[in-house]
Amino acid sequence: MVLPGPTPSHHSSNGLSNKLYYCCDGKFTFSTDPEHRQSPASLGEPRSRPAKRAPRPLYSAEEKRRRDETSWTLVQGILAPIQFLAFAISLGLVLRYLATGEGFWIATGSVVIKTLLLYAIMITGSIWERVVFGHYLFARAFFWEDVFSMLVLALHTAYLAAIIGGIGSPQQQMMLALAAYVSYAINATQFLLKFRAARLQDQAGRLTAQFAVEEAT
Repeated sequence: MVLPGPTPSHHSSNGLSNKLYYCCDGKFTFSTDPEHRQSPASLGEPRSRPAKRAPRPLYSAEEKRRRDETSWTLVQGILAPIQFLAFAISLGLVLRYLATGEGFWIATGSVVIKTLLLYAIMITGSIWERVVFGHYLFARAFFWEDVFSMLVLALHTAYLAAIIGGIGSPQQQMMLALAAYVSYAINATQFLLKFRAARLQDQAGRLTAQFAVEEAT
C-alpha cells in the first residue's frame, strides 16, 4: 500500500514562499507591507542626519550699518520707553475706573495720550524700516511684528472713534481701551524679543571678529 505523499502547498505552486507572510496578533499580512519593512536602523546601517541650517541673521551687514547710522534709531529708542510708561500709568487708571467707577475722564485722557504716542512711534518706526530695510512696513525682519501692530493700531483707533462719536457706554469704552492695551502688551513683547535677538547677533559678531584678530596675531 502506497501512502499518499504530502499535498503540495498552493503557495509553492504559485511560486510564492510562506516566508512572504508574517503573523502578528493572529493577522497575516504580506511582508512587503510598508509597516513590516525593516528600517535601515534595524539592519544596522548608519542613518545620516540632515545638517542643521544656521539661522538667518536679523540684519545683514549693510542693514546693520544703516541701523547704526540713522538718527531714527535714536528716535525709536526714546519713544518706546515713553510710550511704555504712558501705557503703565494709563492701564492703572483704566483698571481703577473699571473697579471703582471713578476717574473716567482722567482715564480717558490717559488713553488718548497713549494712542497719540502709538501713532508717533508707528510713523517714525515705518520711516526707520524704510531707511534700514527699504520698506515702510512688513520688512522681512519685522514682518509678524508689523502685522500684529496693525491690530494694535486698529483697536486704539476704534477707541478714539468711540470717544469722539460717543459710541458705547463709558464702561464699554474702557473695556475697548483694555483690549487695545492687551494687544499692545503682546506686540511690545514681540519687539523686545526681536531686539534681544539683534543684540545677541551683535555680540556674536563682535566675538567672531575678536577671535579672528587673535588668531591672526
